[in-house]
Amino acid sequence: MSDTARPNHHTIFIIGSGPAGYTAALYTARANLKPYMVTGVQPGGQLTTTTEVENFPGFPEGIMGPEMMTLFEKQAVRFGLEVQYATVSRVDFSKRPFVIEVDESEIHTADAVIVCTGATAKYLGIPGEQPADQGGYLGHGVSACATCDGFFFKGQEICVVGGGDTAMEEANYLTRFASTVHVIHRRDTLRASKIMQERALANPKIKFHWNTAPVEVVGDGQGVTGVRLKNVVTGEESLLPVTGYFSAIGHKPNTDLFAGQLDMNDVGYLNVRSPSSYTNVPGVFAAGDVADPTYRQAVSAAGMGCVAAIDAERWLEAEGLHA
Repeated sequence: MSDTARPNHHTIFIIGSGPAGYTAALYTARANLKPYMVTGVQPGGQLTTTTEVENFPGFPEGIMGPEMMTLFEKQAVRFGLEVQYATVSRVDFSKRPFVIEVDESEIHTADAVIVCTGATAKYLGIPGEQPADQGGYLGHGVSACATCDGFFFKGQEICVVGGGDTAMEEANYLTRFASTVHVIHRRDTLRASKIMQERALANPKIKFHWNTAPVEVVGDGQGVTGVRLKNVVTGEESLLPVTGYFSAIGHKPNTDLFAGQLDMNDVGYLNVRSPSSYTNVPGVFAAGDVADPTYRQAVSAAGMGCVAAIDAERWLEAEGLHA
């Protein structure tokens, strides 16, 4: 049956955008698979909340995150990507063609699906952590990625919130750039593994603030100038002057939509048959942060998007769904 006889049917349906989604779209579009993308609630993914990106190859002067994602989309659209700025509300991967519901009303079907819904950094929800258009400093001193943004804080005092392995790893990494890294932890002992604790406690550039929780990130309208702290034992509040605030309390993969249909690990990241992008459902592939609890970089997500596109193209050909 031709697609003209099946309204809203697509050979390739991409759920989510960002580096993984747009790269998958670029490759499948150039393979004449006519990909269809639903961007999700945040078109372009986490990079649209960052300012300058300096660690993506090909941009020697750096590039703003939102601008980069605009270029990614423009390139994929040039080769035939069709984009819908909406959210997927339900999927049914139990039968073929797969069923995808958009905005709780619009039904689409697809021969193959590439999931690129990403992961969301966890924040405490205190004032000042929000994006600039909401009165906060996200992307202007507030970050959840030391590898991405540590370089911008050379010689400055910054803080890391958390007490697990992620927080200790981020704190140690940030000492390469910052003059002092303040670790803020609401308990009097760390949750991190013994070796990670030892490394952090032995680092002279790391200062620990025990039994302490941040209650507000403060700034001057342009960037972060400090964080207001509260001692959870005494209730005493103080202001710690810092120019960077790093949340290191984990990430949440955006996979609630696929619960009960796609295999996940205990945190919620999709399981793929590495080094491929195959999920447990034939014809459904995953790429980017949604299936990557380790690296979570734009360039690695883009590489995974390429892998998923090639895997999908070969699977469709083997199934006789694309010549």
